[in-house]
Amino acid sequence: MSKKNKKKSYWLEVWKRLRRNKMAMFGLFIIIVLFITAIFADFIAPYPYDKQDLINMFQTPSKDHLFGTDEFGRDIFSRVVYGSRISLEVGFIAVGISLIFGGVIGAVAGFYGGRIENFLMRIMDILLAIPQILLAIAIVAALGPSIANLMIAVGISSIPGYARIVRASVLTIREQEFIEAAKAAGSSDFRIIFKHILPNSMAPIIVQATIGVAIAILTAAGLSFIGLGIAPPTPEWGSMLSGGRSYIRDFPHMTLYPGLAIMVTIFALNLLGDGLRDALDPKLRN
Repeated sequence: MSKKNKKKSYWLEVWKRLRRNKMAMFGLFIIIVLFITAIFADFIAPYPYDKQDLINMFQTPSKDHLFGTDEFGRDIFSRVVYGSRISLEVGFIAVGISLIFGGVIGAVAGFYGGRIENFLMRIMDILLAIPQILLAIAIVAALGPSIANLMIAVGISSIPGYARIVRASVLTIREQEFIEAAKAAGSSDFRIIFKHILPNSMAPIIVQATIGVAIAILTAAGLSFIGLGIAPPTPEWGSMLSGGRSYIRDFPHMTLYPGLAIMVTIFALNLLGDGLRDALDPKLRN
């Protein structure tokens, strides 16, 4: 069997094991629904997210407003729907930033070892010593609140975790025979790292990235909640929670539905992450 066919059969086997995990498939189904909601938000949302109707402020859930209205008469259902775009965009782009930079740092540190590894990993240890949310707050406070800065802040604060995971994977692979064969064939270090080592380190990276999206969405919501995220009137679940907390006693629906959106999204991503971890675990292979 060729190398390409082996890789194809491996991922097919992973998919079969994942498909047998009902909870993971349930999580995947929710994520697909969220993506469809985000893509077709213009058609799903009954009102523009910034349309104000001061006559209908603080409306409770009804036929006209499924999730009620907020302090400006804006439809909360429409804002939750549009907010899925922001949350998914921030989550996946932030993870992409941390995965690219953390992956390169971890791969270089694990492959070369010695002083390069010590230098790079000590920097990562310093960043790990700072709580992720505090590091993200510091970055956003320095750059200013915006969606781009929010993604940069969440992405940078997550780099150390990916660097350590990739480094650990590289350390277990770099001494294997096919790496020695690639070196003997005259392959460059760049080719060995990106053509041979990283593709064979994908299992733990994929699991971490899936759970990392959940952490990124939660971190972004937390930053928006304290006013360091996306500026109004752009709908973001964390800022919607922040806007509704002043009215939570009298109008709990203003915080209930954005909170449920965050909870369901994080829950689905964690279910999928756990399922991927089990499906990719070599100890569970038949």
